[in-house]
Formats: sequence, structure tokens, C-alpha cells
Amino acid sequence: MSPRQLDDNSYQQFRVFLEQQCGIVLGENKQYLVKSRLAPLMSKFNVSSLGDLVARTLSPIERQLRAAVIDAMTTNETLWFRDEYPFTLLQNKLLPELSGKRSAVKIWSAASSSGQEPYSIAMSVLEYQQKNLGKLTSGAQIVGTDISETMLEHCKYGHYDGLAIARGLSATRKQQFFEAGDNGMLKLKDNVKRMVTFRHLNLLNSYSLLGRFDIVFCRNVLIYFSPDIKRKIIAQIHGVLNPKGYLFLGASESLSGLSQDFNMIRCNPGIIYQKK
Repeated sequence: MSPRQLDDNSYQQFRVFLEQQCGIVLGENKQYLVKSRLAPLMSKFNVSSLGDLVARTLSPIERQLRAAVIDAMTTNETLWFRDEYPFTLLQNKLLPELSGKRSAVKIWSAASSSGQEPYSIAMSVLEYQQKNLGKLTSGAQIVGTDISETMLEHCKYGHYDGLAIARGLSATRKQQFFEAGDNGMLKLKDNVKRMVTFRHLNLLNSYSLLGRFDIVFCRNVLIYFSPDIKRKIIAQIHGVLNPKGYLFLGASESLSGLSQDFNMIRCNPGIIYQKK
């Protein structure tokens, strides 16, 4: 067997580990995914085979390796203003409804990845304020969370290369919200960055320390979890939403069979869920 292949026993052990640690459920035949994500770690941790890498990962004392493996398996590509309609709904429906609040609108991006979603939310808020002078005077506070410490550091840094910038960002927004950074990178302007706070969070754990929110973005996250874990996550999100708060899911996700604690609101386009 090639050093970069996993035998069935090692793969099954790794599946159990990943689900226990972060709730992600791998299918029966996703060895190729594990190989593509973990193979680059072999040289970094001086491991001769993928099987040995998995064996070491199962040991609780291998904290650095475990963190790197979880980073590799949970880091997903994203883009600016993904699917567009959530940000249109935010500007046209939700922010007008919440603009009379005496305190800041609280928004949570539950899977920040490399920062595009929470920063897209911040840009949407700024655009709304620019178009509606005197509205939303208390502003917005956005919290971005992720399980990956590496991704969170990237988010906080707020610098992006040309390829990342090109994924979903219009020329107008690029000019308005970015400025030149180091080594040909573009960096977010301070008025965008200061709206967002990033925190480490495993969605399997308690959300009680995050506070309460008017809007939660938990998009393209539930697809990775078992039904029981999905129900737990949704129940916890319900618990941190303010009365009549809103939840965005991914375009291919729904609450069907998971929760009866939300009203589904059909928009044109898209769907949003409101806490009962």
C-alpha cells in the first residue's frame, strides 16, 4: 500500500475521531478527501505514512498535530457575498426592521472560514447606513466564530490576495472597502475590520458565552453533521437568538425534521427562519 493511502481500519478510526471532536460525519468512501487534506501534514510532522499520521492523531497527547488535522479537515473555501440573496435580504428587510434599536444590531457568523462571510455582512451594514442616513445609528456588532485557530488568525489579519478578492467581490466594493497591503495583498479598511470580532468556537460546545443575537448566519455548515448534531446546533442557536430573531441557512439546507421552533419565511429569492 502507498504511504499516502489509508487502510479500512485506520479510516474507520479516523471517522470516529473526527465526529467526536467536531461533529463532522465522513461517508464510507471519503478516503480521497482525507488523503488530499492530510497528506501535506506528513512532511510537516515528519510522518512516513498517512496511516501513521492517523495513529498519532488518535493520541490525546498529540495536541499540535490534532489541531492541525482538525484545521485541515474543517477549512473550506468560501467567497464574498456567497449566494447574494442573504445580503440583499439583510439590507432590504432585516436592517430596516432593526434600525430602530437603541443598541447595536448583533449578528453572528457561525463558520467564518477565512473571513469572507462576516466581512461581507459588515460591508452590507455600511452600505445600508450610507444609503439610509440617520438609520441604524447604533451600528452593528458582528461576531465571527470558527473551529480553526489558523483561519481565525487569517480573519483577524484581514489581508487577501488577488485570487481571494476575485471570488465574489465587485470592483466597486473592492475600491470602497479595501486598500493596498504588503506584498501585493489588499487589506480591509479599518471601518470594516472594527465591526467584527473573531472568537474560537466548536459548534458542539456551549454558545452561552457568545451573548445574544438578532441575526445568525449558519450557512453551509449543517450539511457536515449527523441529524442528532444538527438538532443540537439548531436548538442552541435558538437559545442565543433574541425574540423574533432571524436565522440564515445555506441554500441547500433546511430545518425540516430538525426544529419546530422557527417560522419559515419565503422571500424572493431565498428563505429565512424566524424564531417563534
